[in-house]
Amino acid sequence: MNISPLTRNLLAGTLLVSLSGCGYLFGDQGVFRDKSEDYKKAPDVPVIKVPDNKNTEALQEIYPVPPVENALLASEEFEVPRPTPLTAGAEDEIVRIQRLGEESWVLVAEAPGQVWPQVRSFLANAGIPVSRVDARAGTMETGWLALESASMASRFKVRIEQGVQRGSSELHVLQQNQAGDINSWPDGSDNADQESEMLKAIAQYIANSAGTAPVSMVAEQAINATGKISLQENSAGEPYIQLTLPFDRAWASLGRGLEKSTFEITDRDRSSGVYYATFLGPQGEEEDGWFDWLWDSDEDHPQAGQPFIISVKSEDENNVAIYLQHAKEATSSLEKREKQGLLTLIKGNIN
Repeated sequence: MNISPLTRNLLAGTLLVSLSGCGYLFGDQGVFRDKSEDYKKAPDVPVIKVPDNKNTEALQEIYPVPPVENALLASEEFEVPRPTPLTAGAEDEIVRIQRLGEESWVLVAEAPGQVWPQVRSFLANAGIPVSRVDARAGTMETGWLALESASMASRFKVRIEQGVQRGSSELHVLQQNQAGDINSWPDGSDNADQESEMLKAIAQYIANSAGTAPVSMVAEQAINATGKISLQENSAGEPYIQLTLPFDRAWASLGRGLEKSTFEITDRDRSSGVYYATFLGPQGEEEDGWFDWLWDSDEDHPQAGQPFIISVKSEDENNVAIYLQHAKEATSSLEKREKQGLLTLIKGNIN
């Protein structure tokens, strides 16, 4: 097909305008320029000042960056420590029912923001009316229920709180009979069997729906998600485990944590808050574990076979400090980085 000179000139002019227009629309000075790097040029602006008599709650950080509690800086020359597992005692169970004395609760290996909607879903699917919800306190209260074979109506209060480890949750259930003071909740359940049945039902529902439930951002922000355990240093530079639990539960949790951390408990003195244990090291693991890639068959852990004293000291009714030191009969020295490594191993196995 023949194209006239006039048509060729018009097509060339149109192409030229189109090419030049690209720079106008998408170039550095274009209307639709790339703004992905603009944040690097953002200036600092002063914090908004609110008068003293005004409420500042709406101006708080929505996503505050939590402090890093486990990064201990050595005061002497830095030496790269041996690596430790992210969660030394990670287990396969997503949901477990824990018991200590007369107290029972559900331990869930999911953050509170994931557990909250699962509990709401359980109550809705079971047709259980909800009378009150408080996301900040992590509580849900049911209406009065006429249970089968029960002589009087009951209600339940479900409390979700942050677990010991980051990314875990604890779920507690409180039961009350209608015959009691209905204007306040009792300290303990009126019917332990009903509490246990409700706890098991919720645990089974969460286990069946784990990994598929949505996340509640309200509950995630309201319920502290940083964990109740951290590695700290005192004023003398000695590392220790800070654990936000009452002494009784901290004592029991530490005993299980030591055994999972390949310590053999040889004696214990609960009144003094002291465990006597021997660290078994890699050979203490029944199956292949994280020790296998860390030390080969020709290299043992430097503290394997050494005796230790692990002490639990109450700071107040809800906080304890856990210290580790060599027993008198130890035959090797204990460097600071080795103490930190052993404490980190124990810390990952406490729940």
